[in-house]
Amino acid sequence: MTQVELIWDLKAELGEGPVWSARDRCVWFVDIKGRKLHRYSVDDGARASWDSPDQIGFALPAEDGSLICGVRGGLYRFDPATGAFSLLEAVETDRPQNRLNDGYVAPDGSLWFGSMDDSERLKTGALYRWTPDSGAVLKADGYGVTNGPVLSPDGNTLYHHDTLEKTIETFDHTAGEISNRRVFAVMDEGYCDGPSMDSAGILHVGLFGGWGVARYAPDGRKLGKIEFPVSAITKAAFGDDDLKTLYCTTAWLHHTPDQRESQPLAGGLFRVRVDTAGQPQSLIRL
Repeated sequence: MTQVELIWDLKAELGEGPVWSARDRCVWFVDIKGRKLHRYSVDDGARASWDSPDQIGFALPAEDGSLICGVRGGLYRFDPATGAFSLLEAVETDRPQNRLNDGYVAPDGSLWFGSMDDSERLKTGALYRWTPDSGAVLKADGYGVTNGPVLSPDGNTLYHHDTLEKTIETFDHTAGEISNRRVFAVMDEGYCDGPSMDSAGILHVGLFGGWGVARYAPDGRKLGKIEFPVSAITKAAFGDDDLKTLYCTTAWLHHTPDQRESQPLAGGLFRVRVDTAGQPQSLIRL
């Protein structure tokens, strides 16, 4: 593993949701509180940003070249050619205190995503699975702050977090259905933020307040941590041609003035090379 490198010092308040786009050779990610969608091109370092309609929790690539974005109040389609957001489906109109937070594309092209109470106090968050045929279907409920999910390489286990509880949960997964909800691991440092999975079945977890990305074996054992120069790492995404570069978003949300002064790189986009490749990024089926 090589040293962690800052590649975009954009000081996002709540950088989140990095995702590798092989077709565009770029990393998409968001600043939830800044209501921004960002793109970093890996070949030339080119950068671009767009304003979103509201707080944006994720932006994931679809098969038609668009991105499907989790914006407060619903799923939106984003057209990179025009920069336009258009509402695809309203979500949680009955939970106006919530916003959407983190998402994942399964190998079958379905979109999984979570919601959360924007004040981070109430357990009104839920986990959904979306397809164009079914729309958003509630799969699990009663979360404080959702993060994930992500599937194991064999597709039989779904990992999902309740960040406020510092708990990673797992479910049995078969063909879009989940069951047998159980505790996988409880954090010993920081809060479990966004997860990602490598090709060997090792779960990588951004540690909000934990100064790194933790690695967990399939049996729940903590294997170690990739150290970072900032405390709030929100998610890591495997990218580049060999899928051995972790692109990591960070944040300064909830930092005191002293913490912001001592962590001037907080909110930046980082990368680090790792030994084991990730899994290819799936595209949302429309």
